[in-house]
Amino acid sequence: MEYLTFGKYTWYVWSSAALTFVVLGANIFLARRRLQLHIEKARRRLATEEV
Repeated sequence: MEYLTFGKYTWYVWSSAALTFVVLGANIFLARRRLQLHIEKARRRLATEEV
């Protein structure tokens, strides 16, 4: 477990790492949702144009 500690900076390193992962995860999640909404909107528009 010695390599998991960075002395007095341990809490700072781990909190910043956790924050980075949370932000990245949220961005990916939101981007995927936005993309899905965009695709569904485009599909609906295509469907209405075809009829």
